[in-house]
Amino acid sequence: MTRYTRQMVLPEIGADGQARLARSHVLVVGAGGLGVPALQYLAGAGVGHITLVDGDSVEIGNLHRQPIYRMDQLGQPKARAAAAAISALNPDVVITPHVAWLDPATAPEWVAGADLVLDCADTFAASLTLSDICRDTGKPLITASVLALSGYVAGCCGGAPSLRAIFPDLPQRGATCATAGVMGPVVGAIGALQAQMALSVLLGLTPAPLGQLVSLDVARWRMGGFRFDRAPEPDAPLPFIARSQTRANDLLVDLRAEAPPFSPAARHILPENITALTPPAGCRVVLACATGLRAHNAGQALQARWPGQIALLALTD
Repeated sequence: MTRYTRQMVLPEIGADGQARLARSHVLVVGAGGLGVPALQYLAGAGVGHITLVDGDSVEIGNLHRQPIYRMDQLGQPKARAAAAAISALNPDVVITPHVAWLDPATAPEWVAGADLVLDCADTFAASLTLSDICRDTGKPLITASVLALSGYVAGCCGGAPSLRAIFPDLPQRGATCATAGVMGPVVGAIGALQAQMALSVLLGLTPAPLGQLVSLDVARWRMGGFRFDRAPEPDAPLPFIARSQTRANDLLVDLRAEAPPFSPAARHILPENITALTPPAGCRVVLACATGLRAHNAGQALQARWPGQIALLALTD
């Protein structure tokens, strides 16, 4: 009996499907609460190559929802610690860790080498950056988000609408696991659903999960969801860029009230005052904040009254 016998007996998989998984290459961005279960189930299923990107380190406050890590790994890079655990789980899987934050300058290369992308990140900038690249290259993207006692997972791009089509407008303020809290099993359930969607796409199962959103609310013990196959893409989405992609003639705007400007050339403007900005003709405005949320919303407000070029920058360090 092989380790894959119980899934190969499924008529939807068989020997051909198992061989297909072994040839597959998946990019996983984020080795936290979503990434941990997704990685375990992808490796357990025999996905041949996994590239893992995460710039964070193992912290004690995260262990309740990231049980792949041990106490003796505190302070270690998550990407390397997770890669070691996955290699021990299934040595047949090649896992390539990158201790780095997702960067719009380098992300296209990571996406280009993969058959499918899992968005297990925890910032708006990372999720929208991956969605934009996958939309433009036709790569399927399985994205997810969890907070408190609820979450969702969605199959985007690869012929289906992008994440921007599902959520053209973002909230004015974004809660985090640190501020709103989260329970580990909720994140684990959503991460496992991400892995299932990914395996279904890799195996070519029908109906495809691309174009499908599934939600989970454990506070009310409800699951829901909807198809979004015909959701329209935004007319002029604002792209995220990396610091290395700024230009000498850019008008840099730091929207953070909690920190000094990220560059000597940057202006400090609060988001609520962005519509009073009159950029010089011919320049590109680059709006920067910590996660990308304030930059996105301020960019939409400026876009409504100014026809020039706008880019967004998330300051991850």
